[in-house]
Amino acid sequence: MTQQVKDEEFIELWNAHASVTRVAEILGINHRWVNHRRRNIEKRQGIQLLAVAKNSPDFNVTLPANGVRVNVGLESGVVIVGSDAHYWPGIISTAHRAFIVAVKELNPKMVIMNGDAFDGANISRHPRTGWEARPSVKQELEACRDRICEIEDAAGNAKLHWTWGNHDIRWNSRLSSQAPEFEGIHGMNLTDHFPRWKFSTSVMINDHTQIKHRNYNGVHAAYNAVVKSGVSTVNGHLHSLKVTPWTDLTGTRYGVDTGSLADVWGAQFEYTEDGTRNHRSGFVVLTFYEGKLLPPEMLEVIDEDKGLVCFRGQVIEV
Repeated sequence: MTQQVKDEEFIELWNAHASVTRVAEILGINHRWVNHRRRNIEKRQGIQLLAVAKNSPDFNVTLPANGVRVNVGLESGVVIVGSDAHYWPGIISTAHRAFIVAVKELNPKMVIMNGDAFDGANISRHPRTGWEARPSVKQELEACRDRICEIEDAAGNAKLHWTWGNHDIRWNSRLSSQAPEFEGIHGMNLTDHFPRWKFSTSVMINDHTQIKHRNYNGVHAAYNAVVKSGVSTVNGHLHSLKVTPWTDLTGTRYGVDTGSLADVWGAQFEYTEDGTRNHRSGFVVLTFYEGKLLPPEMLEVIDEDKGLVCFRGQVIEV
């Protein structure tokens, strides 16, 4: 059939087959149109149409019909959330070292990388600003894998989740759009290189706490997210580190910005041209008690060069 299909029909078809080739055959169209339609739907609806079939042994997350959210039940325990590491060759940030210590010592039930662990500077859609040196994709991937392996070693039996960030998606976006004929070959999907992690667009804990890479933009992002969503929200992307409580007739919930696991003045961010930015290195710790989210805690880097962080009122060297 070659007729036009609605977004909902395309999503249902994609979730059933998760294959550019198969969807193209069913619709009687070429691969390029399928990828174009897929990307447009992802942008319009804020979802990720993953290229993994539901009956595949590699499909290691349980997703509802929309194909993007992992639902988790947690009665009591700690969840550590870091984001925006933008891991770079030759750089191990203070925030990353502190993250490793926290994962070892706080015995979390879950560790969540809330997007943009991978940067993808050389496959960005943004043009270069000059002749600045950028690492190759291979060099970035190796650096990212080294740092992620350190987290895995520290995590013990904790569940490992990774929400897609806009930089992470650069990998799959470039390969699926420029070389769709290589679909299904191991290594072409970013997830292939991090098999212990469950990838999704968002993680929802106890139906009242959503962890997602990006939501709203701007200085009031956390406020807008928590007020308009009706649940506690934990977002990265902005490299801001803060907790915004909101109380109404339903109780208290929290809008959380998870900061950055990178050195926010590192080489990854030369594109900011040394401008003023509300970026802070650190991460957040979520504690659940009898199914309820307690007030979130922040660990913040206070001196990158000296390796000093502040957590629970104490200055700690890592």
